[in-house]
Amino acid sequence: MTIKLGVPSKGRLMEKTFEWFAARGITLQRTGSEREYAGAVEGIDGVSLILLSAGEIPRELAAGRIHLGVTGTDLVQEKLALWDQLVAPVEELAFGHADLIIAVPQAWVDVDTLDDLDAAASAFRDKHGFRLRIATKYHRLVREFLRSTGVADYALVDSQGATEGTIKNETAEAIADITSSGETLRANHLKILSDGLILRSQATLWRSRMADMDDADRATMTALLARLS
Repeated sequence: MTIKLGVPSKGRLMEKTFEWFAARGITLQRTGSEREYAGAVEGIDGVSLILLSAGEIPRELAAGRIHLGVTGTDLVQEKLALWDQLVAPVEELAFGHADLIIAVPQAWVDVDTLDDLDAAASAFRDKHGFRLRIATKYHRLVREFLRSTGVADYALVDSQGATEGTIKNETAEAIADITSSGETLRANHLKILSDGLILRSQATLWRSRMADMDDADRATMTALLARLS
């Protein structure tokens, strides 16, 4: 057996992950074309590279099909119920920073807090006969956050595209999405609620609690983590 390391298969996350490992003396590289998800590891024996989408990595870790994986905090906590029983954080990688937030139109001058949103949602339902819609890709995290903060009169609508555009397109009244600089929100005339931060996320190296290991794997894992810490 070998220790299987899952890494994002393209884009800036892949590049930054490769740089992070290289700085610790371990070279990760793609061995095929961009359409092939093959990779190689140099600098330590007994480790194989698995290239996956960032969204697939939490699932593969939870299933025990990979031993280690690099993906965002937001994806792990959104995709895995009881995530802390399935995976454990090894190291935060200090890139891929993004905040999961709730934002509303800037024109809502009287809505600055979650309490204001709760009141606006009740008024919205009384006026329109249906619940205020919040567009998001992060149903689990948003639902848990709003439950904990007492916001009740809303409906989540799924958004897999440009979430910021759903308000202009009149398919939602508010959004819950990730942002790094806030520029896209401002460009779409949206503002973050003052207490609307749901989660601070960054790229993190995770270890599966579910993956099987033999004695050789455990020795490899110990050596690898010693190099990375």
